[in-house]
Amino acid sequence: MKMASIIMALAWPTMVEQLMHTAVQYIDTAMVGSLGVEATAAVGATSTVNWLVGSTISAISVGFLAYIAKAIGEKDERKTKKAVAQACFMVLVIGFLSTAITLSLSGKIPVWMKVDPAIQRTSSIYFFILYTPMLFRTSSIIFGTVLRASGDAKTPMRVGLFVNLINVILNFLLIYPTRDFGPIIIPGAGLGVVGAALASSISFVFGGIYMAIAVLRHKKISPKGESFKPDWNVLAPCLRVAGPNMMQRFGTSLGYVVFASMINSLGGIATAAHTIANTVESAFYIPGYGMQSAAATLAGNAYGAKDKDKMKELARIFIPIEIALMTISGALLFVLSEPLVSIFSDNTEVIRLGSTVLKMVAVSEPFYGFSIIVEGFMQGVGKTKLPFVFNIAGMWGIRILGTFICTQILSMTLVSAWGAMIAHNMLLFLLFMIVYIKGLWNPLRS
Repeated sequence: MKMASIIMALAWPTMVEQLMHTAVQYIDTAMVGSLGVEATAAVGATSTVNWLVGSTISAISVGFLAYIAKAIGEKDERKTKKAVAQACFMVLVIGFLSTAITLSLSGKIPVWMKVDPAIQRTSSIYFFILYTPMLFRTSSIIFGTVLRASGDAKTPMRVGLFVNLINVILNFLLIYPTRDFGPIIIPGAGLGVVGAALASSISFVFGGIYMAIAVLRHKKISPKGESFKPDWNVLAPCLRVAGPNMMQRFGTSLGYVVFASMINSLGGIATAAHTIANTVESAFYIPGYGMQSAAATLAGNAYGAKDKDKMKELARIFIPIEIALMTISGALLFVLSEPLVSIFSDNTEVIRLGSTVLKMVAVSEPFYGFSIIVEGFMQGVGKTKLPFVFNIAGMWGIRILGTFICTQILSMTLVSAWGAMIAHNMLLFLLFMIVYIKGLWNPLRS
């Protein structure tokens, strides 16, 4: 019971943070959806590039997570603070580099993504505005992971709540024109899709600043007094862990981009249904990824302390909890798929197609949940090479190849593309099951 309470104490703030983020995604999609199918498609057409950029930065933070969690398990305070100082250095490097790359490509990405020519300009402007504050987005991602690695999941949760509140308020003010509700007049800029991008960008700036201040003032891990110059004694082991994870996330996210471009080629209805289904589905992965974050932190702590019994206990408790949560989540997604899609669109074809693919993927959620936890353990102890191989093989050998054959050669619909995605998830389940049974995830096994 004690271990279960520790797990939930780490997991629930991350779940709340992701829940709020997903709620804002729902609100964003619903607000933009009220402007029409073209607006939804313009915003959603490049959303997978957002995953590509965000997940690549998150991969770098995994290296710091493993290093810091292990240092805390070893009770080495100086080592922890030096790692946080190096995380500050990487925030600046990655933040400026990603800004330069994304902004320079903003005009080309909608073309590469096969976005309908009628909405390419709108999509390009949206993308440019959204990626202008990449330094602050990088700060939020890397410093958020650093805080969770130290066992502090509540501060990133508070920052997330603050950011999402700003985003929602600015959405109301920037997307719609001034509205008159009798005695109440709500001012508005009437900027539509551009307003949605500005709202998100401004909230990212506040979030990045807030997260950086939280790290600098943190009693346990503040890097004050440490050198912020590159220290390869710290960076090298962090990058050895982050490297395979970064290649994994870049490769799989690039796969999402290719996957989305093939779906975009199916037309506006398919793009809108896919975008909305992705938004709806993301809420139902919250229990899985909240638990994964806790699994990585606690596995890293146990590895640093060389505690074999604790490592075994983590696996014994985490996996049943995760499967139970994801089974409930999948059942709810199956039942609520149609009413949830209806929140974002009144187009009957979009609703029918979106709810169909959601019911399909709902069945695979418990299996995917198992994969998430085992991968979390491996991230926490620095074993990132096998997950890299598994994810790349599944993404490109199953999802992308299957979707290409179904949609581009056989002229099948969005349903076939999501079928290939589910096959990818099931392959991951089988591979991570083998890793778990053989104990390859546990560096302390006998």
